[in-house]
Amino acid sequence: MTARKGGRLSALGQKSSQHLRDAGITSYDDLEQSGAAEAFLAVKELHPDVTLHLLYALEGVLLGVRWDLLPDDVKARLRTEIGRH
Repeated sequence: MTARKGGRLSALGQKSSQHLRDAGITSYDDLEQSGAAEAFLAVKELHPDVTLHLLYALEGVLLGVRWDLLPDDVKARLRTEIGRH
């Protein structure tokens, strides 16, 4: 996977990267175009066992921060975007 701008897709683990590739997301541009929520839902459809940590990691890549440093309001917005509260 290639990356640029906010974060790096290479910052994701091997399993998460493979899940993204399975969903057709192979570059930072793909992720940026779909957004974290849409990308997460595409992965979740193929791999129902993924957790919200992946959603947060994807947003972290886009923002250039570690997933565990995302503010609570950003996490809440993401959960709303995927239909979970």
